[in-house]
Amino acid sequence: MQFNLSEITELIRSRRSVAPEFFTSRKVHKEQVELLLNNAIWAPTHGMTQPWRFIVINGEEKESLAKIAQYAMVEGKSADLINPMKVERMVSRIITASVVIAIILNREKTAKVPEWEEVAAIGAAVQNLHLSAHAYGLAGFWATPGILKHPAVVDFLSLEEGQTCLGFFYLGYPQTLDLKSHRKPIEYVVKWKWNE
Repeated sequence: MQFNLSEITELIRSRRSVAPEFFTSRKVHKEQVELLLNNAIWAPTHGMTQPWRFIVINGEEKESLAKIAQYAMVEGKSADLINPMKVERMVSRIITASVVIAIILNREKTAKVPEWEEVAAIGAAVQNLHLSAHAYGLAGFWATPGILKHPAVVDFLSLEEGQTCLGFFYLGYPQTLDLKSHRKPIEYVVKWKWNE
């Protein structure tokens, strides 16, 4: 066996999405983020389109993003349509995370690959990112808030034509690594057409 399959299996099965409200104040360093993103870009990509782009946000830029997110969540809405708890949670998550990574789909005008395949490639890249973060002892959380297409958010991210933000990946150190989860057994999700 080329790699330790039991360690890889444990890494995959113990990975969890951990929201920023369960992060510590410990800072993630740029070198760590570079390693994670270098692993992310090795995801499979049909036609080698490599449709992912990442915008790494920390420090004062996070505070700017938090203000813009707050504005985007309330702008043009009457008070009865605004949920203050959701607004506060969004702002808090951005501020609390050590790093926020905007996940960007970069779609060429002449793309011959269907968009859904590009989105799937980005999902695979985020999985690489998340598994690498977990292996490093970091926590991650991919969120897809409704503000991603708001002009203020698009402007803050300096998105170009053909680019769409598919979410924010919050990165930090978890308060605990002892997080439980479960999945349905494969008997519920797999149909075999197998010949011996």
